[in-house]
Amino acid sequence: MTSLPEKTDRKLGLVIDLDTCVGCHACVVSCKGWNTENYGAPLSDQEPYGADPSGTFLNRVHSYEVQPEEGAAQLIHFPKSCLHCEDAPCVTVCPTGASYKRVEDGIVLVNESACIGCGLCAWACPYGAREMDAAEGVMKKCTLCVDRIYNVNLPEEDRVPACVRTCPAGARHFGDLGDPESDVSKLVEERGGMDLMPEQGTKPVNKYLPPRPKDALDQVDVLAPYLQPVAEEPKGFIGWLDKALERIPGSGNRFPEKDARHDRERL
Repeated sequence: MTSLPEKTDRKLGLVIDLDTCVGCHACVVSCKGWNTENYGAPLSDQEPYGADPSGTFLNRVHSYEVQPEEGAAQLIHFPKSCLHCEDAPCVTVCPTGASYKRVEDGIVLVNESACIGCGLCAWACPYGAREMDAAEGVMKKCTLCVDRIYNVNLPEEDRVPACVRTCPAGARHFGDLGDPESDVSKLVEERGGMDLMPEQGTKPVNKYLPPRPKDALDQVDVLAPYLQPVAEEPKGFIGWLDKALERIPGSGNRFPEKDARHDRERL
């Protein structure tokens, strides 16, 4: 079994703003693209254009409709990937040492050459953040784009995870959550960042920022002004037509011929 480090020099991770995420899946696409072409075995797909497509993804976005105690229902988009837990059960359960947590930055990785595909780490992860690649037979998970963040050949602004660099809404933030003075730590403090399923005792490094309360507005029927009658009594041609139709035999008028002659004279 693999042991965890007593402490790590840094705690690199993500802060995800659930109030800002629009569920566009740009992070999913960029993650799939970068990790298929670079670190480790490619992320394979099975029957991508068939009747039952499946594939390996390191980041997924789930959408939920929630009903607050007050106000209208809200649609919340919830991105999920490996949380790089301090007390990572996926590491300690690995029989070959393929899963490990780095001392220098706290990132949890898989040595794919040592992975035997037993799946124990996936069973141990309470977040469902690991996926077995069907083509390679090895376990895959978020690496925080370790091959990007330390790549000196990339421009400095690109030395962040692909999902962070791609997010059009600015909902994903990357940094050292072990440093109370870092931007991500200050963001967590200001917005009340939360752990995912803290009752599991895994101490996830990644944090989620809760949705902000929405403004409560009185319900207004936007169509009401358009449903009001234009006039109480019809006028002009419409008024004449309305009266003429009332004089049609069977409508209750006793002298339709006289009324019709009167109308012709008026015309």
